[in-house]
Amino acid sequence: MRAGRRVVVTGLGSVTAAGSGCDALWQDLLAPPPLGHRPLEEWDAAPWMDRSEIRHTDRCTQFAVAAAALAVTDAGGAEKLAPRAETWRAGVVLGTALAGVSTLERQSLIREARGDKRVSPFVVPMIMPNAAASAVSQRLGWRGPCETLTTACASGTHAIASAARLIAYGVCDTVVTGGTEAAAYGTVLAGFSNMRALSAGDRTRPFDSGRDGFTVAEGAAALVLEAADTAEERGARVYAEVLGAANTADAHDVTAPLADGSAAAHCMSLALRDAALAPSDVAQLSAHGTGTVRGDLAESLAIAGVFGDAGPPVTSAKGATGHAFGASGALEAVAAVLSLAYGVIPPVQGLTTPDPELGGVLDLVRGSPRPWTPGPILSSSFGFGGQNGSVVLGPVRGPQAT
Repeated sequence: MRAGRRVVVTGLGSVTAAGSGCDALWQDLLAPPPLGHRPLEEWDAAPWMDRSEIRHTDRCTQFAVAAAALAVTDAGGAEKLAPRAETWRAGVVLGTALAGVSTLERQSLIREARGDKRVSPFVVPMIMPNAAASAVSQRLGWRGPCETLTTACASGTHAIASAARLIAYGVCDTVVTGGTEAAAYGTVLAGFSNMRALSAGDRTRPFDSGRDGFTVAEGAAALVLEAADTAEERGARVYAEVLGAANTADAHDVTAPLADGSAAAHCMSLALRDAALAPSDVAQLSAHGTGTVRGDLAESLAIAGVFGDAGPPVTSAKGATGHAFGASGALEAVAAVLSLAYGVIPPVQGLTTPDPELGGVLDLVRGSPRPWTPGPILSSSFGFGGQNGSVVLGPVRGPQAT
């Protein structure tokens, strides 16, 4: 990460269909999931919000509040992270693709059936994209930057990059970042189905010769980022360091990726340059890997364009978790940090026969977790509109530079 301060990860939190907390996410990555979409069907926000708050917030916000609370607790608590006198130096940056879309649909149905006066007066603050970040900021009492990035399925990755830059450039000492999504519902599913993006076999199979689309997931993931010097001062446990990040645009199509993967490849290269790393330094690649025919092909060409035929081990979390849109990059960043902590790379769930037509020779991790010597991880996300995002995470590099 350029500019004057190093950025480290000191807290992790997640809520997914597998359960609340990173232990549940990690176990989910290691086992084939059930068939079908993965909404949080038995979700209960009561551990983190009171009944009134739950009634007046979309699930997208509830997921974010829960994941952020878990991450902050994991990092030692809000008071240790940002004592009251320093709350101006603590911020929140979250990503989401579709925000409160399910609330909007439900309220639209109520209006159609029962008239204008039956629409909730809370509908606008429930559906606005910045509702989740605002709720997290309010609960923590943090008065620094409070931002929302909405760049489709790259939102979570872009949020992490933006948060890290706030610290690297001295604006903040601490930032809670990540992504959240609650869109496994109604019109959204119908729209993706009609564009033939969903798997007819109810299974996400990244890079597989039989891949036919993705399954939809809900959830949120959060990371606590801190300046390395302040984390050291308070004796924090440090999981990883944010080494670099970048974003580019395909400038090509509203849904289809640039077929040759060149803009995605440029994004990866820029992130490595930001991290002062060569492609040969990368020890793991966390791919976007949605399991769509064109998306995986374009991504494989991008990987080959950066790494050639001797690239690092490649994994993709979506075969296990499903595709959580704006939360996916954050979930995958948490998965990458957990891979550093546990010393194994999770396999690409759903992958049985790698597609021989994919560009380059990908070293896909499949079958069982692969032991590895932890090193830099390049995690990338790509979204509708031609949005590309990459972040480089790795073990902490040496003492704090002066």
